[in-house]
Amino acid sequence: MIAATKFFSVDDLKVQIYNSEAEMAQDVAEIVRKYLQDVLELQDTAAVLLATGNSQLKFLDALIALGGVDWSRIILFHLDEYLGITADHAASFRRYMRERVEKRVFPQQFHYIEGDALQPVAECDRYTKLLQAQPIDLCCLGVGENGHLAFNDPAVANFQDPYSVKLVKLDAINRQQQVNTGHFPNLNSVPQYAFTVTLPLICSAKKILCLAPEKRKAQVVKEILQGSISTEYPASILRKQSQATLFLDINSASLLSLKY
Repeated sequence: MIAATKFFSVDDLKVQIYNSEAEMAQDVAEIVRKYLQDVLELQDTAAVLLATGNSQLKFLDALIALGGVDWSRIILFHLDEYLGITADHAASFRRYMRERVEKRVFPQQFHYIEGDALQPVAECDRYTKLLQAQPIDLCCLGVGENGHLAFNDPAVANFQDPYSVKLVKLDAINRQQQVNTGHFPNLNSVPQYAFTVTLPLICSAKKILCLAPEKRKAQVVKEILQGSISTEYPASILRKQSQATLFLDINSASLLSLKY
């Protein structure tokens, strides 16, 4: 079994560093498989909240390749979706999940945020009810270059958010990141608004696994772990979550002053 090269904690958040993104992805996949097997020994189904983005690709592939998860007992959700785009749009998170997960594992159910819903506020209410119908056993997510979790950018992040799902305006850093990672051809084509699951809902998950590989995440990882806990870097809230682990590779951890 692949193991992290460094283990430490920052406040309540556990941190693990790996020699490569591939090793990180493989180990997280094995952790998730074992955890879901354990959960399903105790209850009929497991509810899992998944993220999209490049940080999740190797992990999802590794998890599916491992086998050993009874996906017919897994209920899936996703963290966010752009407002106004259809499910077959190239950048749609519904399409990402359908092609990379649902069509490969056939879960019991995959509840999608309908980005092109005619009544967006009603869609927030609908998805909130689905999420609140059962505890979230596992949340897998990444970190944005502005420190966001899901689409909780610094300007809209709220550690005491009264909502579980809300509509937000995306900031310029976030929208440019979508262009830089190949999801849209230019900034003007990136939607300005999106649906997002909020920070309190994410933090309510029984287990949280956050993957943040690559050199381009190094600065934000440093801020999250060595700065203050604030909405300036929303992912810093993970430092208050004892059920959370942050997984890094040597590139994303390269700016940390490791005195742990």
